[in-house]
Parts: sequence; structure tokens; C-alpha cells
Amino acid sequence: MIIKVNPQNPQERLLRQAVAVLLGGGLIAYPTDTTYAIGCDLFNLKGIARIYQLKRRPTSKPFSFICHDLKNISEYAQVGNYAYKVMKRLLPGPYTFVLEASRQVPKILQTRRRTVGIRVPDYPIALQLVGLLGHPIISTSASLPDSPVESDPYEIEASFKPHLGLVIDAGLILPAPSSIISLIDDVPEVIREGKGPVGLFA
Repeated sequence: MIIKVNPQNPQERLLRQAVAVLLGGGLIAYPTDTTYAIGCDLFNLKGIARIYQLKRRPTSKPFSFICHDLKNISEYAQVGNYAYKVMKRLLPGPYTFVLEASRQVPKILQTRRRTVGIRVPDYPIALQLVGLLGHPIISTSASLPDSPVESDPYEIEASFKPHLGLVIDAGLILPAPSSIISLIDDVPEVIREGKGPVGLFA
């Protein structure tokens, strides 16, 4: 099922349909500031199992997830003073920050080093979804293994049938990966340069 949502002023009643799918352990496709993403509820093990199966990804490679804001991040990760200042300056925006996980994060979503990747996208639909759900949503690009990332919600629905419970249509989004920055121990390391400028860390 595809629902068309206003990208700038998302209709809450429509987003609640997506939240209901997430709470039931289903997967959705939703827009972010970098690409369409496939997501599930961070705390729904059924949804997590489905997303690993769909992406054919080993559990040793955890997915990142989106939070609502900086305060929300501090519930799921250890945030030092430097990391706080950096994220306050750059979020919301096209970045994924690697941080040490808190005990709140399911172990299946942590690396062996107990780290997690966290995003706060600069995109009203994504942020409102997290707000309505009440906790983070897993975020992985809307692509099948060995296939390019889809930019059209109708192509996403066709490619991922019958795995998705719902697709949120916010129009075409040309994929541009987020920049990935590790802030472990307050030491910045650019892991991937993407849409977000990384000059601050040069």
C-alpha cells in the first residue's frame, strides 16, 4: 500500500498508519533527507529479523537507526562533550554518527565493539514518524542486495513486494548517502564522505 504524504507538512493521520505497521512488526519504506529508507521498530524483534532477511545481511553488520533529536540520541548512546557539540551543530542533517551504545539498544543492533550508527535526518516525515512511534526506527537504504537504491516510491513498492506493509510517497528522492562520522571516545574519524560536508573534521 502506498500513501502520499506532504513532505513539508506531514498529515498525522496518515503517518499513524505507518506507525501501526511498525508496531505490528512490519516494514515500511519512508523518505529521509538522503534517500528512501526501509525501516522497522527498533524494539520489535520480528521486524528486525525481517529486515535482516530482506537485505540478506549478516547480523554481524548492524543497521543504523534514526532518532528524533539530540536528547533522544543520549538515551541510546554515550555522548561525550565533544560529540554533543558536533551533533548540536550538524543535526538534523545528512550524517550518521557512530557512538558507543547504551543498554537501551538491542544487542542485535550493536557491533562487537558495542557501537551504533545514529541519524537525525533533516526531513519532517522521518522525524514525525519517530515522534509518533515514541522510539527510534531502523534505517537502511531502499535497495535490494546488488541493486541500486530506488528513488521512486512506486518502484520501491514493486521491488519489495510482498515484504513491505506500507510505502510513504513523498515524491522522487535522488539517493545521496549520509556522511558517516565516528565520535567514539570524542575522537572524530570520517568513515564515509557523503552528502554532509566533512570539512569540520579535516
